[in-house]
Amino acid sequence: MDFEHSPKASQYIERVSAFMASEILPREQEYTMALRAQEDRWASIPSVIDELKAKARAAGLWNLFLPDATYGAGLTNTEYAPLAELMGRSLIAPEIFNCNAPDTGNAEVLLHYGSSDQRRRWMEPLLGGEIRSAFCMTEPDVASSDAANMAATAVVDRDTVVLNGRKWWSTGIGHPDCRFVIFMGLTDPHAPRHARHSMVLVPLDTPGVRIERMLPVYGYLDEPYGHGEVSFHDVRLPLDAVIAGPGRGFEIAQGRLGPGRIHHCMRLIGLAENALELACRRAVSRSAFGKPLSNLGGNRERVAKARIAINQARLQVLHAAWLLDTAGTAAALSELSQAKAAVPVMACEVIDMAIQLHGGAGLSDDFPLAAAMAAARALRLADGPDEVHLGVVARAELNRYRTREAG
Repeated sequence: MDFEHSPKASQYIERVSAFMASEILPREQEYTMALRAQEDRWASIPSVIDELKAKARAAGLWNLFLPDATYGAGLTNTEYAPLAELMGRSLIAPEIFNCNAPDTGNAEVLLHYGSSDQRRRWMEPLLGGEIRSAFCMTEPDVASSDAANMAATAVVDRDTVVLNGRKWWSTGIGHPDCRFVIFMGLTDPHAPRHARHSMVLVPLDTPGVRIERMLPVYGYLDEPYGHGEVSFHDVRLPLDAVIAGPGRGFEIAQGRLGPGRIHHCMRLIGLAENALELACRRAVSRSAFGKPLSNLGGNRERVAKARIAINQARLQVLHAAWLLDTAGTAAALSELSQAKAAVPVMACEVIDMAIQLHGGAGLSDDFPLAAAMAAARALRLADGPDEVHLGVVARAELNRYRTREAG
């Protein structure tokens, strides 16, 4: 196997690394302080974000996630993966490069399934960094790990579609530039299991749409993006707001989730790398009981195991990305689920080790570790909980033997 990055990927790695070092990382504290100084952290975005976005776009470091060369950088999943890892080391980098979730997944949905009008109205401003979006799928009143349980409805009524229901954990809906959501709801309960649901484009200012509350993760509201609980009461939209037509929600969801899981995993690896760096700096600069922290309590072994775990996870994700590029989502299904189950667990363990080395400081906002733990732990549930992914892996593994036995 050839582990060398392609020339195109290598060039982008160098450029993104340099931009982060010279432009983004030196201004993260400025951004954080400006946001904290706002009376309402949901009302506006500190100006540093737009300044950096303009610089990134001018530098050609824009929409790097999108394989389509017309709208994006034309990178494969394998080529984009190390860039997502670099972005994962920073709180603000994904938005600076216009590679922020869930906008990336929503843009890909519109590119592959949207009509020309839907692309013009929503995708192009999204790819221009002019607006933000959210994705409304998970529900508070049902076990959403099984999407077939979905209770919210998207009922076709002649030339309109009517939405009712309640969604939550709609990431990004608190952003002041959020202008639309993609809503997934039950259209025909009598259709085949995977043809019952539809995805609908919903302008956020549509009558009947209400953000009920913003949900904290371990006390973090993740302003100005946030995770919202949203109600839809008799929300009526023209039928052309349905993406690709009624009943295609599951098909679209599967197409959306493959690359998205790779992006999440690689950003988490960047987050883990940053935690390990902070842990090592702390371990060699602090002393207790007459010794550096690195020489106390098995910390050397913990650092070594963290390095091994991060490297293992990176190779696993790159393999899944390569398979996604070369064989498609269906062929990479097990590998995608393996990565999605393994990487958040790894990140949580590495971040927890770094918190322990920082003592009380690791629990505070003086370091990014507590917020990193909240983000990593949440991703053990986002895009499907661990148990669902482990079930996919087990099914694929056992089916190989059932096939042999039947033969």
